[in-house]
Amino acid sequence: MSAENPLADAVDNLVYEPTQVHDYGIDLTVSAVYEVAAPGRLDFGGDELEDADLEPVATDPRNPDDEFGWWHLEGGQYVIQHNEFLTGLDEPLLLQPRNELLARGGSHPSVQVRDHLPLLPLSVAGGGLSLKENARVSTLVSTGTRGDPTE
Repeated sequence: MSAENPLADAVDNLVYEPTQVHDYGIDLTVSAVYEVAAPGRLDFGGDELEDADLEPVATDPRNPDDEFGWWHLEGGQYVIQHNEFLTGLDEPLLLQPRNELLARGGSHPSVQVRDHLPLLPLSVAGGGLSLKENARVSTLVSTGTRGDPTE
């Protein structure tokens, strides 16, 4: 168990725990950015459910010797994937965008998570956004509730 936050026990594949884990939550990092190349399908019964066709957005190094590249995103909609994975949650958690992302014109929805981290839509303001690989974009926090809605 992490000395700073017991939620760390429910998150695998942290990039750098001392920076990501803090008193009020766990910061999650971006591993991939995608563009929607072809639409998915969603119907009432699920018989015609089909994933959207996602194409990865390439990164560019800022300097030739950089270990990690940057996504240079124009204004619009994207889909992001996190590096981290959830394991053995005792309660549902809330995944929300970090203030640093919001202040720079990026956003993703806040969602309750129970057993996995979903791919998330990322909105980028008209001026665009440069996002470095492994940037901390989300924070996972406790909802203060257990899975039983009668509690």
